[in-house]
Amino acid sequence: MKKLVIKNLHVSTIEGTKILNGVDLEVLENEKVALLGPNGHGKSTLLNAIMGNPKYVINEGSIYYDDKDVLSLSVDERSKLGLFLGMQHPSEIPGVINAEFLKAAVNARTEKPVSFYKFYSLLNNACNDLKFQLDMTSRSLNDGFSGGEKKRNEILQMRILNPSLVMLDEIDSGLDVDAINLVAEQINKQYEEQKSAFLVISHYARLYDLISPTRAVVIINGKIAVEGGVEIIKRIDKEGYEWIETELGISVKKQDTKKPIVIETCAVKDKING
Repeated sequence: MKKLVIKNLHVSTIEGTKILNGVDLEVLENEKVALLGPNGHGKSTLLNAIMGNPKYVINEGSIYYDDKDVLSLSVDERSKLGLFLGMQHPSEIPGVINAEFLKAAVNARTEKPVSFYKFYSLLNNACNDLKFQLDMTSRSLNDGFSGGEKKRNEILQMRILNPSLVMLDEIDSGLDVDAINLVAEQINKQYEEQKSAFLVISHYARLYDLISPTRAVVIINGKIAVEGGVEIIKRIDKEGYEWIETELGISVKKQDTKKPIVIETCAVKDKING
């Protein structure tokens, strides 16, 4: 059974700002884990550290997946191992054609190059499932795409590359309700058909309602503070994170923001970005 095992992980930015302070986490095959926590407490940093983003420095600790030392691998080797990160802010890459990028990524994972017919069929089916216009795959990668189109393009990559461990960083932000439903359907399809494990960050209770996580993990001050069932998601949705301070005695560092730190209850229907 493939398993992600993280022990005593300490991570800083390349500028030296400490973010993760000893994370211990396991994600088993075919688990769907909701990753929660206030803004600025290390959720995105954790996913980026697992994937190998060079903006972050591993100060201490280990990451193993399928008994392989992830930290010893390059980013492309981690991808070939089965790791996938759906990014919060996908990059625009002018001149790199979307479909060609996807085909090259598929070929990097196979002994023989995939045939044009097989790849086209795979791409066409995935586009239909996501209601993503096929002609957008002939455009430069994310270049000129709306926020919602970029996020659906990330899910398109997930479906085509078929990773065994899927990490999604606010994949639902910038999507209207209909698009969130489509994304959730593809997450569930990948989970049910391919038995992929998921580690999902979201500020929308709606997405968690749609994908039904098997458990929840809360990061506070760069460490795992709480683990448990979906009741944790519901409680944070109603009460925010203040109960963690009062009941567990953990002082939650506040980010400089005027907005309350809670899970949003629903995507905004009139936010038409894809």
